[in-house]
Amino acid sequence: MKVGVIGAGVMGRGIAQVSAMAGHKVVLFDINHEVLEAAKTAVTKNLNKAIELGKLSEEGKRSAEDNMQYTNSIADVRVELIIEAIVERLDVKTKVLADLAEINGESTIYASNTSSIPLTQIAANFVYPKQVVGIHYFNPAHIMKLVEVISAEQTSPEVVKVALEYVKSVNKTCVVAKDAPGFIVNRVARHFYVEGLKILEEDVASHDVIDDLVRASGFKMGPFQLMDLIGVETNLSVTESMYKLFNYDQKFRPNRIQQKKAQAGYYGRKSGKGFYTYE
Repeated sequence: MKVGVIGAGVMGRGIAQVSAMAGHKVVLFDINHEVLEAAKTAVTKNLNKAIELGKLSEEGKRSAEDNMQYTNSIADVRVELIIEAIVERLDVKTKVLADLAEINGESTIYASNTSSIPLTQIAANFVYPKQVVGIHYFNPAHIMKLVEVISAEQTSPEVVKVALEYVKSVNKTCVVAKDAPGFIVNRVARHFYVEGLKILEEDVASHDVIDDLVRASGFKMGPFQLMDLIGVETNLSVTESMYKLFNYDQKFRPNRIQQKKAQAGYYGRKSGKGFYTYE
């Protein structure tokens, strides 16, 4: 299958990488040339790390790299499956998908990696609503095993079937979800972050102590480490969206501490500083 990934940020390049490693031809598109160059460097680094860990051969690396095409021309995205991984704004997603529909037509499947925007809403604004589906990876996409496939109200059963087959082909564990706010994982996990932030806000414990306690309970990472990895501003955006979708239920309320971090540009690992400082 030929796959087009829209957006070469952390999520997009991870999705492109796992697709290429699984043998799919991949077109990774971003309007920003520097972001594309950074994506290419990151993918190469990830592949080299996989070789070091004995999870990939040199031949496998060459094959994955041969399957990857990097482009800042949207006209190059002529594919069977599109996965958009761009900013969490409905208007931006709608515009980009409309442009892609003019290039690809009705036979292509248009998937969104959205964390919180209702797929039914995306499909309602699209010329081919039956072809819209959710394929939601988790960060980092080249490591995390779970992928949610979300069916909008308009999605064709055949499109869901193809999405499931694609997810299986990239060696991920697939969970099918209905189109509800946050789907499954983000709805359950939201309070992992929100409650951690409340404890910090109430000065019950420092962020590093909270993370230590959570790890001691069996989690690989604490909430503040995970927010830094995902991106503080990305995590905040999902919380804000779910707060609105759940009719401003206070248990989903965005936290001022996280808002200040995002306003300051302290996004976590990607910016060198978040709740922790990175070299």
